[in-house]
Amino acid sequence: MKKYLLLILVAQLSFGQAGAPAAPYYNGFNWSQTGMTLKASLSALTISKHSIFLTYAEAENALRFTDLDTDDATNTNLLLLYGFSNNICTYVSETDFGISSDDNDHRRRNKNADSGDQNCAWNREHTYARALGTPSLTTNEADADVHHIRASDVARNGMRDNDRFFDGSGNSFETGILWYPGDEWKGDVARMMMYMYLRYGTQCLPTGVSQSGITTATNDSNMVQLFLEWNAEDPVSLYEDRRNTYLGNTSNTYAQGNRNPFIDNPYLATVIWGGPAAENRWPTVFLSSETFLADNAVSIYPNPTNTNEVEIFTTESITKLTLVNINGQIIKDIENPIFNQNTYKLNNLPQGFYFLQISAENGSLTKKIIVN
Repeated sequence: MKKYLLLILVAQLSFGQAGAPAAPYYNGFNWSQTGMTLKASLSALTISKHSIFLTYAEAENALRFTDLDTDDATNTNLLLLYGFSNNICTYVSETDFGISSDDNDHRRRNKNADSGDQNCAWNREHTYARALGTPSLTTNEADADVHHIRASDVARNGMRDNDRFFDGSGNSFETGILWYPGDEWKGDVARMMMYMYLRYGTQCLPTGVSQSGITTATNDSNMVQLFLEWNAEDPVSLYEDRRNTYLGNTSNTYAQGNRNPFIDNPYLATVIWGGPAAENRWPTVFLSSETFLADNAVSIYPNPTNTNEVEIFTTESITKLTLVNINGQIIKDIENPIFNQNTYKLNNLPQGFYFLQISAENGSLTKKIIVN
């Protein structure tokens, strides 16, 4: 049964990131890091992988691919951020967009209906409002970064305007100058805000686009606790996975080359900022725990190794060792390993790149191992 489940996890890696980080995108990344150290490393990776910079016009064309409704086999309709209504949309002219009808005036729209009557059209929504950037997002490539641009109903986009995000429930709505994105979309928004902070730093602080005076993370006064909650409460959808994969693949026409790591695994936010434990899509890399060992608590040598074995040295009380390859398959799973003078020999290792998850009584740690 375990082998069967692992095969399912591997098959899902083309979209969902269940099992292990996407290869080769994350190859060689040090997943033993935590807190602000992990944030800094993910930021560097996200910036370096952003190799293609789209124009604002190209960003609009990208949405015709990235925002397609995953339930629409014809690839005709886009899902609209903040949308919810199932009312019939009536065009001024039914031939304007080459279709006769649309079954949703807030949540779905024909991908070619990006002009015309605002009651039946979509346009680009900057989830991190342009004017709230420091400086404004119109000054650099952040303005056309599709990781935070979504298709949205024209009227609802105009209603949101430059409102800051605040907590609510139900469908999207506005209160004064505050905006709730809706139960279906709040996780998407949170992960986009985290990405923008990771990618553009102080220009796109989470506190800059949220309600003033809101509670922040204990280890980072720039991260909003509310976004950590939304990230945990609203799991990643196939829709998010598909657009993330499209943008990360440089062979696609409107790709950027980089991914949103918080879509790949929402639990990364938990490892960095704490808060409520989000969905952990890489259970072979991270335990669902908020307690981690320090990186120097465990030593592995030689690493890389040319002898198909390594020695693990630690003074911690180790309860489990799990060796996982880059496809998420468990190679060794050792319960209560017996250490001799604080050393354990891990041998008969096939050639390859691995993650070693080390579980102890007071935390966990993940180390990479290379076998030449």
